[in-house]
Amino acid sequence: MTDFKRTLITTALPYANGPIHIGHLAGVYVPADIYVRYLRLKNEDVIMIGGSDEHGVPITLKAKNEGITPQDVVDKFHKIIKESFQKFGISFDVYSRTSAKIHHETASEIFRKLYDTGKLIEKNSEQYFDEANNQFLADRYITGTCPKCGFEKAYGDQCESCGTALSPTELINPVSMISGNQPVLKETKHWYMPLDQYEPWLREWILEGHKEWKPNVYGQCKSWIDSGLLPRAVTRDLDWGVPVPVEGTEGKVLYVWFDAPIGYISATKELTPNWELYWKDKETRMLHFIGKDNIVFHCIIFPAVLKAEGTYNLPENVPANEFLNLENDKISTSRNWAVWLHEYLEEFPGKEDVLKYVLTANAPETKDNDFTWKDFQARNNNELVAVLGNFVNRSLVLTQKYFDGKVPACGAHTDTDKETLASISAIKAEVEKSLDNFRFREALKNAMDLARLGNKYLADEEPWKVIKTDEERVKTILNISLQITANLTICLEPFLPFSMEKLRGFINLEKLDWEKLGNTSLLAAGHQLNTPELLFEKIEDDVIEKQIQKLLDTKKANELAKAKAAPAKENIEYDDFSKMDIRVGTVIEAEKVAKTKKLLKLKIDTGIDQRTVVSGIAEYYEPEALIGKQVSILVNLAPKNLKGIESQGMILCAENADGSLSIVQPDQKVKNGAEVK
Repeated sequence: MTDFKRTLITTALPYANGPIHIGHLAGVYVPADIYVRYLRLKNEDVIMIGGSDEHGVPITLKAKNEGITPQDVVDKFHKIIKESFQKFGISFDVYSRTSAKIHHETASEIFRKLYDTGKLIEKNSEQYFDEANNQFLADRYITGTCPKCGFEKAYGDQCESCGTALSPTELINPVSMISGNQPVLKETKHWYMPLDQYEPWLREWILEGHKEWKPNVYGQCKSWIDSGLLPRAVTRDLDWGVPVPVEGTEGKVLYVWFDAPIGYISATKELTPNWELYWKDKETRMLHFIGKDNIVFHCIIFPAVLKAEGTYNLPENVPANEFLNLENDKISTSRNWAVWLHEYLEEFPGKEDVLKYVLTANAPETKDNDFTWKDFQARNNNELVAVLGNFVNRSLVLTQKYFDGKVPACGAHTDTDKETLASISAIKAEVEKSLDNFRFREALKNAMDLARLGNKYLADEEPWKVIKTDEERVKTILNISLQITANLTICLEPFLPFSMEKLRGFINLEKLDWEKLGNTSLLAAGHQLNTPELLFEKIEDDVIEKQIQKLLDTKKANELAKAKAAPAKENIEYDDFSKMDIRVGTVIEAEKVAKTKKLLKLKIDTGIDQRTVVSGIAEYYEPEALIGKQVSILVNLAPKNLKGIESQGMILCAENADGSLSIVQPDQKVKNGAEVK
C-alpha cells in the first residue's frame, strides 16, 4: 500500500432544498467525522471538505411552487444545514456551497479545459419544450403516466411509485409542470462526457486495481461497467446553475451531476491557497464518504472527468454506506418521513452523542438498516448509561468517597490487574484495525469493550466490600479503574466527542493523542479529580412515545393528503333537496350511551323544540365539550329507536379521509332554529 503524507476527505454535498435527516448522517457524515477525528488524534495531515449542492431542477421547482427565487431557497437551507452540522459536531475544515463565485469559476475552468482539448462530444437531440413559456423542460418538469405501472404522476426521469428509471419520451401523455400543456419535441444542442471511451480504463482501475473496496461499492461499479457505459450529458437547458462557458450558449448550464463534485475542489480552494497539494500531489490520499445513491458518480463518472482533465488525483477509496430506513419504512423527504437533525437538536438538547452512538452502532455499512425510536432508547439506557456511564460514575464516586477525589497510588498488581491492563492495548489494536478498514460499527463495539472491561473489573473486584478490610488493595483497584477511564477519553473521542470532553472535565485531564491510548499511568497518584456528574441520563418512555406519535401523525397526514374525494352522486332536483328541513340548534345536554363505543345521547334546542338525538360521534367528541356547541340538525328525519332511545333527527358531520367525523356548524353563532338552505 502507498504511504501517503496527507489525507483529503470529501463528504457528499447535501442538496439544499431541505434540511439534513438521520439517513444523511448515518450514510455519510457520522462515519466521515469519526474517521477524520481519528486521524487528527494521530496527528496526521487531514482535511474534511463539505458544502451544499445548490443547483438543479428540484430547487427551481421548489422556488416556483413557493413564489420565491432559487437563490432564496438555497440561502434558507444552506443556513439550516450548516448550522445543524456545527451544533451536531461534524468537524468540517470548510463547509462551502456551489452557488459561491469560486465554485462557478472552478467548474467553468474544468469544463472549458475538457471542451478546448476535445474531451467532450457535441450532440443535437430532441427534448421536450414548453411553447407557452418558451423554454426547454428538464426531466423533472415533465409528468405523465408511467409506461411500466400506470402511475399517472410519474416524472420524466423516474416513477416515484414503482421506482423505474425513465426518460421523458417514455411517458404516456406527458404534461409540462410549468404550464400544464402538452410539451412538443424541439431540437437542442448539448455536450456529453463520452464515458464509453473510458470504459477500458475504468475496468482496469476499479475492477483490477481496487478489489479492496467495500463489496457493495465494488459490486455496483462492476454491474455498471459490465452493462456498458454510454455518453452522459454535462450540460442542460436551464436558467439556474453554472452557465456553460462557451459563446452562444445562453440558457444552458452545467448539469448538476457534473458541477456538484467539483464543489469539493472549489471548497478546498476556499480553505487554503495550498489546495493543489491536496488535489494534485501523488502523496495525498483522497477518500469520498457518500451514500449508495452516489456510488456511480464518485467511482465512475467523476473519476472519468478527473482523468480527462489530466492533473487531478483519483480517489483511493470510496467507503459508501447503504440506506437507513425509519421505523421499517424508507426515509422520504417528500413524505416528511424522517428524523430531521435540526428538530432533533432542539428536542434532545445535549444529546448529540447519543444520536451519533446509535447511528454508528446501527450503521447501514453493507446493507440497508433500520432506525427505531425504541432501539434509540434501548441503546442509550442499556449501553451508554448502564455500561459506559455506570463504569465512569462508579469509578469517580468511589474515589471521591474513599480518597477525597484524589487518584490513589497503585500498589502491587494481581494477575487479574495485569490481564486487565494488558487488555487496553489489545482493544486499541482492534479499534485501529476496524477504523483503518472503515468498519465503524465494529470499531465502536471494540471501543465500548473498554468500558465493559472496566465494569467487569469493578464488579469482580468489589472495592466497596474490600474497603472494609484492605484499603491498600482498594487504592490499586481504583487506580486501575481511573486509568481505564482516562483511556476511554482517547478511545471514544472519535465517536463521542462531546461526552469525552465532559469526561475529561470530570477527571481534570487535557486532551491526549491517540498514541497515549494503552498507557496505564495517564493519571498520576495524587492527581485531583473534579466533582463527578452523570455522563449520560436515561431517556424515559414518554419522550420516546412523543417521537413515535410524531411519526404516526406524519403517516396519517400523508394518508389524508393522498386520499381522493368520493365521486359525486347522481343529480337530484332542487325539490328533492328542499324536502330536507335542516336547522341550527344548540346542544344543551350530552352523555354517553351505556354499553356502546360510538354513541352519544344529545339533547338539542332546535329553536322549534328540545329533542333527543343519538349520534355516532363518541370516538371524536367528549360529551362535556359538546354542551353549548351549535350543530346542524336534520329535524324532519323520521324517528328511529337506537339502543332503546328514540332519536328524533340527525346532526350533520363531515367524514374525513381517515373516517373521523367533524360536526358541521355555522362559522358564527346564529339563532336556534335558523334554516340551512
